[in-house]
Amino acid sequence: MTNKNNIKLTANTVKTAKSVSSIQALFRTTGLAIAIASSLVTTPLLAASFTVIHAGELLSIPGKKPLIEQTLVIDEGGKISQVKSGYLDPKSFGTDVDYIDLKNRFVMPGLMDMHVHLQGELGPKNDTENLRMSDADVAIRSAHFAKLTLLAGFTTVRDLGAKPEQIYALRDGIAKGWVDGPRIIASGGVSVTGGHGDVDGMSPDLLDKFTSKTICDGPYDCRRATRRAIKFGADVIKITSTGGVLSDTNTGTGQQMADDELKEIVDTAHGLGRKVASHAHATEGINAALRAGVDSIEHGSYADKESIKLLKKNGAYLVPTLLAGDTVVQMAKTSDFMSDAIKAKARRVGVDMTDNFKAVYKAGVKIAYGTDSGVSQHGTNAREAVLMHQAGMSNADILKSATVNGADLIGMSDKLGTLEVGKYADIIATEISPLKEIEALLDVDFVMKGGKVYKNKYATSS
Repeated sequence: MTNKNNIKLTANTVKTAKSVSSIQALFRTTGLAIAIASSLVTTPLLAASFTVIHAGELLSIPGKKPLIEQTLVIDEGGKISQVKSGYLDPKSFGTDVDYIDLKNRFVMPGLMDMHVHLQGELGPKNDTENLRMSDADVAIRSAHFAKLTLLAGFTTVRDLGAKPEQIYALRDGIAKGWVDGPRIIASGGVSVTGGHGDVDGMSPDLLDKFTSKTICDGPYDCRRATRRAIKFGADVIKITSTGGVLSDTNTGTGQQMADDELKEIVDTAHGLGRKVASHAHATEGINAALRAGVDSIEHGSYADKESIKLLKKNGAYLVPTLLAGDTVVQMAKTSDFMSDAIKAKARRVGVDMTDNFKAVYKAGVKIAYGTDSGVSQHGTNAREAVLMHQAGMSNADILKSATVNGADLIGMSDKLGTLEVGKYADIIATEISPLKEIEALLDVDFVMKGGKVYKNKYATSS
């Protein structure tokens, strides 16, 4: 590949070849060997020792000022080995070097979405899909959605609700290089009988069939459910302290998990080294979850002054998901597939989320970027940034919420969130600075994760 944007500097040209005609990933949940044909990995016989990137404008640490005319050097392990002022000559690193020209681009760390659901998308066919799609179908589709997310510039995500075995297999397959997608922090869900997170909207026979083994009642049963979720592979525990908009029931959005259940789940998860994210809309459910010690509040639609006090005292994050609120409001107005119970909740909660977010942000609560994608379409995750900006959040704080804060929330600040020596080379680039126009994130030109380029609009093959 030779052009002014991406020049391969080698003494002897090394051609790449597929190691096998197809790569099969064994998804543990089904026992089936599933060929991920659309995500085949092409492995070079010999990889370059270094990659050198010239960045015209570099936001190496979101929250600080960007730097002009910088050089990033990435080692063969996919980590940043140098960040230098000026444009260093790639040839100074030897002959075995990949060079990427981003002199006319704004370069920053890969974006992080702290609330996604990679296994589906909200729509009129959901009931049919739930009955007709096999576990293997779900796994293949989630791989497709994962790749869309990566190509949109989101190199790390936290999946907060999926069929556990499939999402763990996808997480592991991406980590091993079998499938292209963002780095996944995958949850195990714990909810109470009849609450948001339990199955609903089906006949009684199907309700029994689809009920998860991590549905619980009472503190000791919830301790069991939490331990089970972690045993089977959960990186984080997702709880539902309140009702939800998309539960097909008229039980509302108030508190549904009892205080003693919440405390037992949090203590058990923390004791086993896992953080806890709480879906929470109503005030009493938000505050109960925070008093129990959760690490993040998802949505937080009706946070009050006490909620803000507890969020700040505990150092917990709000993950606002404004995009989900906007999406369900529009669907409630224009579509027919939502039940009356869902439409009523969508119209009320979706509108109120934005006003609440303004108050929480103004109060100085820590914000981590999250979209609830799966409610909205995968690959459109950057629309959350536009909504945050419209709600009064500064562009600089938005970028920090999607990088530095996300890394802190998942406990990976030593590896992710900034472009500094020793961290993974998760890098994106845009033509216009999103510090000036946040809409620039809607059109990411360049995506690198762990030192591997997945998207470069201006590179051409020869």
